[in-house]
Amino acid sequence: MKLKSRPEDFEVEELADFPLGDGPFAVYLLTKRSLGTPEAVTAIQQRWKLKRQQIGYGGLKDKHAITRQWITIFHGPRRNLEQAHVHLVYQGQANRSFTPQDIVGNRFVITLRGLAEEQARQMVSATAVVQRDGVPNYFDDQRFGSLGHAGEFVAQPWCRGDYERALWLALADPNPHDRPRDRETKRLLREHWGRWGACKAALPKSSCRSIVSFLCDHPADFRRALALIRQDLRSLYLAAFQSHLWNQILADLLAAEIPPAERCLVSLETGTVPFFRSLDDTQRRHLHQLNLPLPSARLHFAADDPLRQRYERIVQAAGLSLRELRVKYPRDSFFSKGERAAVVVPRRLSAAIVPDEFHPGHAAIRLEFTLPRGAYATLVVKRLGLG
Repeated sequence: MKLKSRPEDFEVEELADFPLGDGPFAVYLLTKRSLGTPEAVTAIQQRWKLKRQQIGYGGLKDKHAITRQWITIFHGPRRNLEQAHVHLVYQGQANRSFTPQDIVGNRFVITLRGLAEEQARQMVSATAVVQRDGVPNYFDDQRFGSLGHAGEFVAQPWCRGDYERALWLALADPNPHDRPRDRETKRLLREHWGRWGACKAALPKSSCRSIVSFLCDHPADFRRALALIRQDLRSLYLAAFQSHLWNQILADLLAAEIPPAERCLVSLETGTVPFFRSLDDTQRRHLHQLNLPLPSARLHFAADDPLRQRYERIVQAAGLSLRELRVKYPRDSFFSKGERAAVVVPRRLSAAIVPDEFHPGHAAIRLEFTLPRGAYATLVVKRLGLG
């Protein structure tokens, strides 16, 4: 099975409830192709000479895809913008910035290629079960792009107060997603780490070099050096670790509640997790109503809450206690607070077998469905792949 063979094979449309009217915020519909949301925002920022703080958006959309999402720009130009991989269409004005809470959901149109005929038929047949039972609402691989070869999340040493280790993971840990320039920068950092003068001389001008320049003057102040990383990136580091812990909690719960015969293992970037093949009425009723809080030090369980021991055990396996799951510095960085549904049910799910013009002798499937904010279409694909 081939997913995202071409950008056209993975289309995402953000569904929003955002009021237009008067106000200082220009509202746009952003269409991007083969580009991540942060990269698209940077391209817009540079083209229109904006400050990053002027630009608001709700979520990070897939890179290897064609995606449409809403953005706002404080005092932004009232016109369209078109350049390579980025297309902005001006929609009107608003009195506030666009936020994640304005997203209702996302509509997906996905083409899966390179399928055997029988595999394609089994996947189409499985849509009935998926539409009835849903899929585990794990955070999928896109959430963990910051996890490098060390296999350690930036937030782990950060929570422990080991700022140098956190900085090394953020700046120098090699990552399979690194672009060639970033790969070389990280190599130089690993080679010269601690010898900041030599490191600065070897690096080209960049935000990374600015941090190294700070360390030339303050060689032991890794705490403030970490704070020089862009705030949105630091938020991603915390979100990745928190999401991994939440995944582990859901995986542990499903392993305890779903009989072995009714579950199977699915690979994620961070390891294997259990999926259910089907649910009985009691399981469905329970899991569809279950919301699991995002783990952090701000989370307080009642003494008799059965989730308490599960959370503490999972967090301890990552080398921390639940009360240590916070960062003391800088103050603009913190773990999210809230809950996440244990199971997500795709709406208006349809699947059709179509010819695969790029892989003769194979079939393709065209999927269409809608998911609520924060749910991952790739999990629906993985579940359908189980048949």
